[in-house]
Amino acid sequence: MEHLLPYISHHPWLVTATVTVAALVLVYEMRMAAETKTTVSPQELIRLMNQGALVLDLRPAEQYQSGHLNGARQLDSHQILNAGEQLKKHKEKPVVVYDESGNLGGPAVRQLAAQGFTQAFALRGGLAAWRADNLPLSRA
Repeated sequence: MEHLLPYISHHPWLVTATVTVAALVLVYEMRMAAETKTTVSPQELIRLMNQGALVLDLRPAEQYQSGHLNGARQLDSHQILNAGEQLKKHKEKPVVVYDESGNLGGPAVRQLAAQGFTQAFALRGGLAAWRADNLPLSRA
């Protein structure tokens, strides 16, 4: 411990780089922990669907018709701003949103939470993750 201050004074760039990397790792870990609370895997989504969760497909209608999760409702991503009005009876139930790649899920979950949805989640990896697990799609 007595060598710490001389070390810091002799190697300021190394100490600065170490502190910076440690801060970046901490921020990354905090973001991943926060994301894990608002995302679900395809297997977790199946469990939620079996418990009556509302599933919202944020893709355009053409993509929705080419294949979607069984029981999912199509809701364009811009309609999520008014979801509180349209879906008010689901505010206390699990609501899961997905798009093709999962990029729109996080913002959509934040928007739903701001409108009072207490159990809003996004499908981690989007429909691509669902397909990667060889899970079925509905075309009806």
